[in-house]
Amino acid sequence: MAPVCLAGSAALAAEPAPAPAASAAETAAQHGPQGLFSIIFSGGPIGVSIMLLLLALSLTAAYLGFEHMLTIRRSELMPDGFADQIRELLLAGRVVEADHACRQQPCLLSFVLLNGLAELDTGWTAVEKAMEDAMAEQSARLFRRVEYLSVIGNIAPMVGLLGTVVGLIMAFYQVASTQGAAGAGEMASGIYHALVSTVAGLIIAIPALGVFAIFRNRIDQLVAEAAYLAQHAMAPLKRRRLRAPTASAAPPAPPPVEGGR
Repeated sequence: MAPVCLAGSAALAAEPAPAPAASAAETAAQHGPQGLFSIIFSGGPIGVSIMLLLLALSLTAAYLGFEHMLTIRRSELMPDGFADQIRELLLAGRVVEADHACRQQPCLLSFVLLNGLAELDTGWTAVEKAMEDAMAEQSARLFRRVEYLSVIGNIAPMVGLLGTVVGLIMAFYQVASTQGAAGAGEMASGIYHALVSTVAGLIIAIPALGVFAIFRNRIDQLVAEAAYLAQHAMAPLKRRRLRAPTASAAPPAPPPVEGGR
């Protein structure tokens, strides 16, 4: 009978043992951040400021991406049939109407054609130079617009890294202020709070740089196509200018001098 009692008492004594571990887990769960937003905004005033800055960068990148998607398109820069319309007008010799049509349809192609038509009286070489300069100007303007996405893609990781460095400083300051009494758990909490900003910066930077590369390639393609259409539309003027010197290449012979001299 005694061995049975001893065994029962030993079992009863062993049952409450997991209670401290369970209570420690509950305490950690209560004090630890609950959910993604709690983790993001648990870095204090400095951490919250950095996260708000990253949020502003992400919203700006999203706005620029959608805005470029709507404006950097072939239909916006080179309306369908516009180059053929100008070509037909120039074939008919209606230069004034072609100029008026370009002014009524503001776009990249019409800007280039207007600059070429403005130099029509100075020769075809001046016309080509004016169109090349106008195309370079419009190309640079488009590249400047999408360059902001590259800036955001480069700034966002640096801002995130700044948040991480500030968080690590605060974590090690806590350890130093307690004379090393802070446990590994408290230090790990400060470190993973600090790393959240780096992750956020990379999440913003990777899509921003990808979208920038897509729009940069699209601009290259559209500018090359616009240059071809501009040359195609102005070709009638080029042929007319080339024929004019040929017709007048042989000037009339001077009248004979009296006495054969």
